[in-house]
Amino acid sequence: MAREIIGREIEKRILEKVLESQEAELVAILGRRRIGKTFLVSNFFEKEMLFTFEGTHNNHLNDQLQNFALAMGMAMKVSAPLAVPLNWALAFNLLSGFLESKLTAGKPIVIFFDEFPWIHTPKSGFLSAFTHWWNSWASKMPYLKVILSGSAAAWMTRNVIYNKGGLHNRVTRQVWLDQFDLSETAGFLSSRGVTLNHLQIVQLYMVIGGVPHYLKKVEPGESPSQFIDRLFFEKNAELRREFDVLYESLFDNADRHELIVRILASKPMGLSRAELIKAAGLVTGGTTSRLFDELEASGFVSYYLPYGKTNNKGLYKLTDAYSLFYLKFVHRSRAFGADTWPKIENSPSYLSWSGLAFESVCYKHIPHIKKALSIAGMQVEVDSWRSAARVGAKAQEQKGAQIDLLLDRADKCINVCEIKYCADEYVIDKAYAAELDRKIKLFKEETKTKKTIFLTMITTLGTKKNIHYTGRVLKEVTLEELFRS
Repeated sequence: MAREIIGREIEKRILEKVLESQEAELVAILGRRRIGKTFLVSNFFEKEMLFTFEGTHNNHLNDQLQNFALAMGMAMKVSAPLAVPLNWALAFNLLSGFLESKLTAGKPIVIFFDEFPWIHTPKSGFLSAFTHWWNSWASKMPYLKVILSGSAAAWMTRNVIYNKGGLHNRVTRQVWLDQFDLSETAGFLSSRGVTLNHLQIVQLYMVIGGVPHYLKKVEPGESPSQFIDRLFFEKNAELRREFDVLYESLFDNADRHELIVRILASKPMGLSRAELIKAAGLVTGGTTSRLFDELEASGFVSYYLPYGKTNNKGLYKLTDAYSLFYLKFVHRSRAFGADTWPKIENSPSYLSWSGLAFESVCYKHIPHIKKALSIAGMQVEVDSWRSAARVGAKAQEQKGAQIDLLLDRADKCINVCEIKYCADEYVIDKAYAAELDRKIKLFKEETKTKKTIFLTMITTLGTKKNIHYTGRVLKEVTLEELFRS
């Protein structure tokens, strides 16, 4: 029996069109590992699914073919094991023979190749055999729906979606599966009997993001602090071992990907391409570009363009919540055992991390912020801004400044957003009010912008309305808006 699919409304609409189509469909579903691709496909197409084959990581050709024969036997419901095909061409011939008799009823038939990149082992000929099978037979079969899924998003993009050979322009639809947003996360947890308030859900989200596989591990009646302690710090903690497995399962030579991630974890403001190449001891070229592309396509790293900068001045930032948390508090830490996390929560390192982690959450919810500011349909450039410290008049040093988030709007206005994580109502005091004024003044001077500035506070539980708020803060966004679907 199919389980309820939480959220994924856009993705479900695309898959519904796949079923409604009377033509053959080749659908590519991409998304990082643990994101729920298999769950979505298996449950959405439960009634139409006829054959499923999942590739296994680092398995040899003979093992993959043997698994294929086993999957065919299950689909055909035969008691005796099938002979293992000698190669992929014969394997697809066997699949065609099975499907032909099923494609006569005028109803959609779905076959699913899960972890598609893992099936293509070196010198196996799998991709060329699949390409020939699709072009020569499958694409001519009305109502046949072939679903390809892969966690190695860069491999899928390069070899399937933008294939320069026989699969060029053959993919009929694409689904990019991202993490749950906060609203979907709340719905997912609720469906599993987990009752938490918005702030507690954000506390979880800052650690593991909206990754369904991680969220499944939250137990009813468990606080975020208890969950983090159990999954990261107690003996045999499951998510403490996840980091290496995660990257090794996605990338060849994963040590280089991990190196880039570790460097970016230590540079929360981000690094330019040149700075990152130098820090990692890499050389400029196609291989390095592929490393960056693979990390970006898999959702671990994001590329940002600071306000007023050209494209070659952009910054790479580590934006995967799990990786950031692991490298900050777990990797090489001596603090382990029960009740470790509650102690860390009261430390200065937690305060600095929580601010950056909540900022990352906000960046993942830009559409929600735009909607809260009534600019959802407007063209908006999303930027950040930083001014370095410098020597000013009379050789006095002038402090630098940073703006967390800028929404540069087509109506000649800019929302200058200050993002603040706080377990209570945030309070603007006299010193911070003066800093806000200085920051906006410096921004206007350096950028020479003529646009109207709206100082906007984005906080967890709101900002206290005091004399420093009134007349200074013109817009405000809280968790309530971030959780709205």
